[in-house]
Amino acid sequence: MTRTIDFPHLGIHLSSVGNHITVFGFDIAYYGMIIGAGILAGIFMAVYEAKRTGQKEEDYYDLSICAVIISIIGARAYYVIFSWDMYKDDLLSIFNLRQGGLAIYGGVIAAVLTVIVFAKVKKLSAAQIFDTAGLGLVLGQAIGRWGNFFNREAFGEYTDGLFAMKLPVDAVRSSDITDLMRKHMETVDGVSYIQVSPTYLYESMWCLALLILLLLYRRHKKFQGEVFLMYLFGYGAGRAWIEGLRTDQLWIPGTEIPVSQVLAGTIVVVSFVLIVYNRIKIKKKAAC
Repeated sequence: MTRTIDFPHLGIHLSSVGNHITVFGFDIAYYGMIIGAGILAGIFMAVYEAKRTGQKEEDYYDLSICAVIISIIGARAYYVIFSWDMYKDDLLSIFNLRQGGLAIYGGVIAAVLTVIVFAKVKKLSAAQIFDTAGLGLVLGQAIGRWGNFFNREAFGEYTDGLFAMKLPVDAVRSSDITDLMRKHMETVDGVSYIQVSPTYLYESMWCLALLILLLLYRRHKKFQGEVFLMYLFGYGAGRAWIEGLRTDQLWIPGTEIPVSQVLAGTIVVVSFVLIVYNRIKIKKKAAC
């Protein structure tokens, strides 16, 4: 496999980008390492926010143990369900996470359910936990997306824009290559290259910008849960746009409708309605 990754319009040429390291004969994927780094960063962010707001840090360490495991299961289940043709003939491959295959919305759904149950058992405010843990979630997403860089996946249609990324054909899945990419394919020294949109980069930068906005706003929130609803709105808006660029979309079975794009759009609408509803409710209460 050719290991180069180029950003020609930025003047960046990476001649040898592997996707794993080998320790004592065992391959450890960069994808897993980066996802792990994102999870740890997210936990530390949530614990920091808990400390700042006078909550028990131990609660968030306890929550993280449950949430991380269940979220990974949820993210994998979501991906497998909507990519069933890839796994139906080799069920054991479902458990092989080292090659990618985690859908963030599956993880978010699992995390939300985990928080609701955890808060009920511990007799805590689920809304406050969502606000606190949501900051860690978006930070983890910003970091975790870079696992797609090393796997040469989660990219978009052909582009010749500033951030265009050039990848060797033998390093990507053939199913992710579109007719437009093939039309603009280049061959250099016997190696064929496609030029694509680095949508993982767009999403990572979107999440980072969203995190900054949430950090600036969190001291001014009007009600418990508002920061998390703003995360859902902001991330959903970005994801609805970015998902439309990707060539590895997950489809609603029997259709050509991208499930994550539909889900993102739905979440944007629902979170917006809930924010407006709660703000109106607070204003009415203040006026009484």
